[in-house]
Amino acid sequence: MTIREQLNSIAEKRIIILDGAMGSVVQILNLDEKSYRGELFAEHPIPLEGCNDILCLTRPGAIGAIHDTYLEAGADIIETCSFNSTSISLADYQLEQYSYEINAAAAKIARNSADKFSAHGKPRFVAGSIGPTAKGASLYPDINNPGKRSIEWDELETAYYDCARGLLDGGVDIFLVETVFDTLNAKAALFAISKLLEERQVDVPIIISAAVSGEGGRLLSGQNLEAFMISVLHVKPWAIGLNCSFNAQKLMPHVRTLSEMAPCLVSAYPNAGIPNKYKRYDETPEIMAAHIEPFLKEGLINIVGGCCGSSPAHIAAIADKAQKCPPRTIINQQAKNYRSFYSGLEPLWIHNNKINFNNAGESKDKDEFLKALACGEYEDAADIARDIIENGSSILNIAINENNIKILSSFLDFALMNPYIAKVPFYINSPELSIITAGLKRIQGKGFAGPVNLKDGEDEFIKKIKIIHHFGAAAVITPVDEQGCIKTDEQKMEIAGRIYQILINNNIPAEKIVFDQFITEENPLCLWIQDNCPGVFIAL
Repeated sequence: MTIREQLNSIAEKRIIILDGAMGSVVQILNLDEKSYRGELFAEHPIPLEGCNDILCLTRPGAIGAIHDTYLEAGADIIETCSFNSTSISLADYQLEQYSYEINAAAAKIARNSADKFSAHGKPRFVAGSIGPTAKGASLYPDINNPGKRSIEWDELETAYYDCARGLLDGGVDIFLVETVFDTLNAKAALFAISKLLEERQVDVPIIISAAVSGEGGRLLSGQNLEAFMISVLHVKPWAIGLNCSFNAQKLMPHVRTLSEMAPCLVSAYPNAGIPNKYKRYDETPEIMAAHIEPFLKEGLINIVGGCCGSSPAHIAAIADKAQKCPPRTIINQQAKNYRSFYSGLEPLWIHNNKINFNNAGESKDKDEFLKALACGEYEDAADIARDIIENGSSILNIAINENNIKILSSFLDFALMNPYIAKVPFYINSPELSIITAGLKRIQGKGFAGPVNLKDGEDEFIKKIKIIHHFGAAAVITPVDEQGCIKTDEQKMEIAGRIYQILINNNIPAEKIVFDQFITEENPLCLWIQDNCPGVFIAL
């Protein structure tokens, strides 16, 4: 059996136990600066105490012993000690060049412990922990300077790729993208992981776990939970869930919300209470387990563990409760029809596979919007965009005809800062792939990009669609073939049929495609496409 098959087999029968906090247990060891440095970093120019991940290189035995105690407590999955091992986070300690090495070492240590405790009928697994960094690609560090970001996609993607490469080479079974506070960061991590797995031609299950920032159930970057989930489902996660944020009692309503929506396994690993004035977590193993018990009895989760403040004793108490309750029943994705959902900060449901890309309101609003973009009046363009949305548009169509990334980026600086605009999905409308990718690297949600057509041949057509899909967007396709002209209805049918066959031959999901400019609502071509190209969306 493959790792995925083993995990799925266990998940069908019972709740899977994840381990608890690494940092809380490291604190108990009372390690000093010398212990963190070891011989390898004896001459390092700045203090390293508190950089727990470096212990994978300097005190591997101590990290291995912590893994062992969690496995003894009943954990099925242990997380690598690599939460802060991206080059971005390690830069705080001037250790960014050690990212790959630390991740590989962290995975090998956890792999050794898991293999040691694995037995027939009780396999143990290693999840490669990938933290969010302390920087958000969607956050505005200076509201007076919309163009300023603490970090951008390309830097995140590169850092996450090296992190994932080290974890995979070290032997992880699962990737765990956790404590997500900014969906754009998570999408960059998932993009990097997908790229790596495609290069290696391997299948590694992915868990995605978010941290809500308040009792309203939104991420720090503004998305609500349903919009967050819709934004990351393109990677087909093995599980999606919540961690950190609160104790189990306060996290429970948000877990319930996610459990009602998710078409995959659901995980939860809350904190052991709330830090007291000494920055300690007060919930005992018994109290934490009692607070988690309603999760289990309601059938909300498939995977359970602990985050900040938890220990092996907490996991043992939780595991004892979990063995008495059945796992959550997974929602049928087709019944829920999540392929018909898109998102900005809020979700958008598309009815009957029909999409309207025409901005609502008077045509002069659209004209003024495009004129403001062309003139570089980006703040004015954002104001007009807000009016367009308030007049009823559920999608913001951003048409960029010039091959000028600055136009799109500068507009998005203002537009994404405004929650009344950012709440809807965006359509990055440009024939230039460079413009499309620049836009998709800025957008948290699941939107649209294109147009894509057959003008440059099938190979280029497929390449562009796959790139758009890797970013989690739907590809918008227009009826243009190699001859480069719009056709009659009969010829459009021929192009639509040809495109649909290309999708099938290349394993491209039809539900990630939007046919645009093929029809009008009254046109019989609409019925033809529905009958002959099932699953695709149609723009009216």
